[in-house]
Amino acid sequence: MENEDMALKDAKRRERQSGPSSTLHDAEALENGDTNIGVCGWLLVLLSLLLMIVTLPISIWMCIKIVKEYERAIIFRLGRLVRGGAKGPGLFFILPCTDSFINVDMRTITFDIPPQEVLTKDSVTVSVDGVVYYRVQNATLAVANITNADAATRLLAQTTLRNVLGTKNLAEILSDREEIAHSMQSTLDDATDDWGIKVERVEIKDVKLPLQLQRAMAAEAEATREARAKVIAAEGEMNASRALKEASLVIAESPSALQLRYLQTLNTIAAEKNSTIIFPLPLEMMQGFTKR
Repeated sequence: MENEDMALKDAKRRERQSGPSSTLHDAEALENGDTNIGVCGWLLVLLSLLLMIVTLPISIWMCIKIVKEYERAIIFRLGRLVRGGAKGPGLFFILPCTDSFINVDMRTITFDIPPQEVLTKDSVTVSVDGVVYYRVQNATLAVANITNADAATRLLAQTTLRNVLGTKNLAEILSDREEIAHSMQSTLDDATDDWGIKVERVEIKDVKLPLQLQRAMAAEAEATREARAKVIAAEGEMNASRALKEASLVIAESPSALQLRYLQTLNTIAAEKNSTIIFPLPLEMMQGFTKR
């Protein structure tokens, strides 16, 4: 059993290691593939050249194309990729009637993942959305291997988000956003290598919980805070009682200390401009008046 697990891990490691090289090999095969267009094809190319020469200098404006710094042009000659791969940036030439080209934007593209209703591992329904940053790394693969690389990447990001979050608990989703985003980026990047797409970054924007669950979590948090407040109040009362006990021991050692404390209390009361001040009198003094 251990040998089978080791063999499976080695196979996966070799597959990951061979992924970029196989993608590079596919790109080179497309760029340097068989460009034999046949006798009829060469005749059409020669006719196109002849037409361009005859119609000079008007035809030159149809043959010269310009692509911007952030673009690349994929040229097809009679439906086949032209050797040399993507052209640009700057000037390049095409033949009229036989050549066509597709511009590919190489800048980083950003799109929002629509909110996805996901059932977590602990059977909680949450709504999660995110942001994906990607760019076209190989224009030839992005044109030749897939119909619409942008739409395919968007759909793959939605399904990947649902698949990754389906294996997580609610607590993990709320606390491990960076790990989830990194896992999504790795999965998307591996899946889009064959399309010439490089996923640069994935971010989880918001996690929306059901209203009932929000109320339950709020009640739990409030109960936790109340319990903590009661514990803190009890600790304060305990510390205060200890301080009063120590103060009473100090006052008991000196009878005049009680009188000084009494005068201090009267001073504090008088500072607040109260109209009524209560004087405590010893019971022994009252007994003298009651006997008379």
